[in-house]
Amino acid sequence: MVEEELRAAGWTPGRVVDVRPWTAPLEARGLTAHAAARAFLAEFGGTRFVFSGPGAECARTAFRLDPSVCEGEEEVFLEWGGELGLSLFPIGECADGLGFLAIDENGSVLSLGGGFAVRYGPVPQVFDRLLLGYRAEVVGEA
Repeated sequence: MVEEELRAAGWTPGRVVDVRPWTAPLEARGLTAHAAARAFLAEFGGTRFVFSGPGAECARTAFRLDPSVCEGEEEVFLEWGGELGLSLFPIGECADGLGFLAIDENGSVLSLGGGFAVRYGPVPQVFDRLLLGYRAEVVGEA
């Protein structure tokens, strides 16, 4: 089911897109597009997942992997990164903009919003959790 959802959103094995239109504006505003962010966005950037409903452990919610929706919110990533001791780069949003998605320098995807930071994990775990509705690990509270 995960691969089917990924393909329906526009992903294909070996997919590579130019990440500069996403990374350059955010880097100009003080964020660092580390190797993990560039690799993730090259493969999955620009995909959108529109669904809702029950999941295995929690409700599934729509998300999109488009860092441009985070422009103007750079402070969120800098503050949470400082709090967690991580270099966070925006990769998109979830829950219709109620949370931002970020990736750390180790390739782990987090959601930041509602006063919490939660970790979904690296690929492929992140997609198992988001697409199938498994709970993420709370790693910080504001």
